[in-house]
Amino acid sequence: MSVEILDGETIRSFVEDEEAFNFAIDLWFTDLDTNNDGRLSYVELKKEIMSLRVFEKHFGVDDNVLSHEELAQVYGGLFSSFDHDGDGVVDLEEFKAEMKKMMLAVAEGLGFLPVQMVVEEGSLLKRAVEREIAMKIAA
Repeated sequence: MSVEILDGETIRSFVEDEEAFNFAIDLWFTDLDTNNDGRLSYVELKKEIMSLRVFEKHFGVDDNVLSHEELAQVYGGLFSSFDHDGDGVVDLEEFKAEMKKMMLAVAEGLGFLPVQMVVEEGSLLKRAVEREIAMKIAA
């Protein structure tokens, strides 16, 4: 993890750079696709969603705010948002489209003022920051 400074434009320009964004998504998708069938099952994607533990934390303190059944319902709903055609698996294009929507929503939420944020190494946010730094150095 590292602390980075970013704003909505950092993320927007990363998403709009199709080569950089697609490369990062392809790597992430391949990493999540543990059985190498070119599709993400509910189990494969659920592991990633659960690893974030967003729904199980409240101000950084473990606290089961939602019951196990409620969490399962939330995870199922999130999976459905990725599975655009409803076939029970998420292909690369569905994953890419949903991640693009999510990243642009984060960009919109951040707005134009820079913020400090802790980001995971290799995450899309970290890649967005690294791309911005590389672009500034190249200029």
